Amino acid sequence: MISRLRSLLSAAIALALVLGIGVGTANAATVEVKLGTDSGMLAFEPSTLNIKAGDTVKFVNNKLAPHNAVFDGHDELSHSDLAFAPGESWEETFTEAGTFDFYCEPHRGAGMVGKVIVE
Repeated sequence: MISRLRSLLSAAIALALVLGIGVGTANAATVEVKLGTDSGMLAFEPSTLNIKAGDTVKFVNNKLAPHNAVFDGHDELSHSDLAFAPGESWEETFTEAGTFDFYCEPHRGAGMVGKVIVE
């Protein structure tokens, strides 16, 4: 009888942990940033994002390639490889609050810069 109660208690704790983990990940969002605007401008669209810690930014090559996204002082977030193909993408998850400035290496001089603000 005691071993059966222990098994039920263990199963209940495991279920609670699984549900708790599921709730945390369900609240995380993925926000898309286009590399090159639909109108053909050398810019990120949107250029400024406001997200929460744990959210993910998906960078998608759109127009006027090649593009990348390099974060000042954050090599772990940077994607220095150039995206050439339309639709080519990568994702970065932001776990810490702060302001993260980024730019496209080939088009920084043209003003292709952005900012991720993480609450």
